[in-house]
Amino acid sequence: MEVSAPSFSTNVHSGLVLQVGNNIQINVTLQLGAVSQEVLVSAGAAMVETQDTSISEVIDQRRIVDLPLNGRQATDLILLSGGASVPPGAAGRFITTHDYVSSVGVSIAGGQENGNNYLLDGGDHNDTHSNVNLPFPFPDALQEFSVQTNGVSARYGIHPYAVVNAVTKSGTNQIHGGVFEFIRNGAFNARNYFAPTQDSLRRNQFGGTAGGPILKDRLFLFNGFQATRTRTAPPQSVSFVPTAAMLAGDFGTVESAACQSSGKPVTLIDPSNNQAFPGNKIPTTRFSAPAAGLAKLIPSPSDPCGKFTYAIPNPNNENQYVGRVDWIQSSKNTVYGRFFVADYDNPVIYTDNILTTQ
Repeated sequence: MEVSAPSFSTNVHSGLVLQVGNNIQINVTLQLGAVSQEVLVSAGAAMVETQDTSISEVIDQRRIVDLPLNGRQATDLILLSGGASVPPGAAGRFITTHDYVSSVGVSIAGGQENGNNYLLDGGDHNDTHSNVNLPFPFPDALQEFSVQTNGVSARYGIHPYAVVNAVTKSGTNQIHGGVFEFIRNGAFNARNYFAPTQDSLRRNQFGGTAGGPILKDRLFLFNGFQATRTRTAPPQSVSFVPTAAMLAGDFGTVESAACQSSGKPVTLIDPSNNQAFPGNKIPTTRFSAPAAGLAKLIPSPSDPCGKFTYAIPNPNNENQYVGRVDWIQSSKNTVYGRFFVADYDNPVIYTDNILTTQ
């Protein structure tokens, strides 16, 4: 920062760093002197926030990119700000299927998980359904974000506990870009000692960013894209299905002690005469035709009591795209436009096992 006036020496401050949410006041004293004289203050400016009593922690771009993140969700780094935690059951209290899949329930400074104000590039970034956050851009598209607590300014309005203020990257006079892919695959993992098969998780996150000048020193462009593809089918769902004998009408075998968890064996009663079926066997001619047809889609268990363990496929896909244009009209006027698209789908997969539809 350089300050000058006729008949005064020029005052130059260097080492000033402005981060998201900062409003720093620098008091400058100009001394009488010739125009050729210069007072240079290097990295000695008092970076003190004199207009706001809140406590702020900035999560810079290096930490966003370099620190390990499960699923590359930048909102996990809110916990680095201090005084932040995820209470047990937080997601169930405020986050439902109506919210975006990456919404988080974080308690900051002892407040409720939906009492925080989220901003993205200065604009409101809260889900109006439950007051949690809308999706954050992927780490490579984020410049930094701050977490403000303890006496947050009234200008932030309806959320009293904390303000999470994020900004996206901008283009510069140099062309910069990069590509990435992060892979999680069960083939790279050791099999759990008690698991019958290898982990079936397959997650691929790939994309890239590019930014540069359209008009040097005046107009800049930044673009970024990330795709996430997750495929998992853990064989941990358990159901009890009819055995081959039951499908043939023979329910007598289920009276064995090995298949009775508690209580007495059940005697099947014929509703037409209110008498017990001989040997607990129901004639197949008495079966409902639609029910018999539906039973053909039920897998056959190897367990004599009908216990069947199976996997329910759970594929999900997400695409994120960030585009931003910055125009510097002069040293006093700048204009930018940014759009952010996050598209998530979790389709239902039907296999030849009708149990996967439950």
